[in-house]
Amino acid sequence: MASDVENAPSPSWVQTVLIGRNPKRTAVRIVILVAMCLLVFNRFVLVPIRVEGLSMMPTYHDHRINFVNRVVYHFHKPQRGDVVAIRTSGISIMYMKRVIGLPGETVAFQGGRALIDGEILNEPYIKCRCDWELPPRQLGPDEYFLVGDNRSMPASDHTMGVASMARIVGKVLL
Repeated sequence: MASDVENAPSPSWVQTVLIGRNPKRTAVRIVILVAMCLLVFNRFVLVPIRVEGLSMMPTYHDHRINFVNRVVYHFHKPQRGDVVAIRTSGISIMYMKRVIGLPGETVAFQGGRALIDGEILNEPYIKCRCDWELPPRQLGPDEYFLVGDNRSMPASDHTMGVASMARIVGKVLL
């Protein structure tokens, strides 16, 4: 009897480390992990987004991949300073912009400074000032004013403006 125990093959390190002592339990864990990854990363909770262009520099760099949290705005509305992804013509084409104007506010640019209801907006994320001049615009009850962080670009080269809450996909994670 003792010789049978001595002659029994010992488990390989692969079986011990990767599979563990209970293969059924490991298989269940793998199935749960795969299901969670599909749920989270398959456009239900997190959506990958690639930065294309310079409009969010220096905060977000060109060709970098970030994730958009689609669930966060089910619990609260976008706040000033949030970086959001907005839908343009489908879920696969989105812009990444910063929220500077909230519903009901008046947004303008004078001397390159953003004004909210006539008050200069403190924007610590702006590294390059601009010379934009945009007339005041009153936002509706479901509208947000969005603009990129790279204000050194001329306003004519910048995609910015008003977006309804229905077009906001979610908040961009850093």
